Amino acid sequence: MSARERILAKLRKAQPELPQHLPSLDAHYAPRVRGESRQERLARFRTGIEGFHADVHISTAGNWPQVLATLCAEKNIQTLMYGAATPAAAQLEATAFGGTTLRPWAGQFEDLKADLFHRVDAGFTLARGAIAETGSLILWPSGDEPRTLSLIPPIHFVLLDAATVHPTFYDALVNENWAAGLPTNALLISGPSKTADIQQTLAYGAHGPKELIVIVINVEGGTV
Repeated sequence: MSARERILAKLRKAQPELPQHLPSLDAHYAPRVRGESRQERLARFRTGIEGFHADVHISTAGNWPQVLATLCAEKNIQTLMYGAATPAAAQLEATAFGGTTLRPWAGQFEDLKADLFHRVDAGFTLARGAIAETGSLILWPSGDEPRTLSLIPPIHFVLLDAATVHPTFYDALVNENWAAGLPTNALLISGPSKTADIQQTLAYGAHGPKELIVIVINVEGGTV
């Protein structure tokens, strides 16, 4: 018997006689079920993400553009870039933003790169959902709303529907059927970009936006 045959024989002998069963994820996450209302899940999410230095503002489905316009004025945002083909674009474009110029994403990244890095003050995106357990936003970039909108401008505004706040990451995977298809990037964001030196001194904005501002709508409602 050759050395190769001896090694293969040992490997075959070491194989279990019965196939190993996959663990039950439902059983693993069952103890975490809280039966929370929408407001309770949102409160947990808000506590978590604000703990990571993000700002959260509560609004309504009809009034959020005015809230965004006010925040832009307070922060002296000169140019706000957004996805023109997104569900929120029409409301955004119908709102008076005063001194803030609304600039839709149009063209290729190479054509917009200089403006994105030097002349766009803030990016606006929609959140696919959020996770209460970790205080994380779920972003689902696309060609209409690319990753660069949430990565390059120094301020990132996000619109979140309270009805899409999930208790855990597992609940998000199951409830939204992520197994059916994923984008190139599926993002979990729990605060503005930050880094630390050897003395653990935090600095914000090293690898992305210095500020993360979340506007939440559809807060009212019972258990969902």
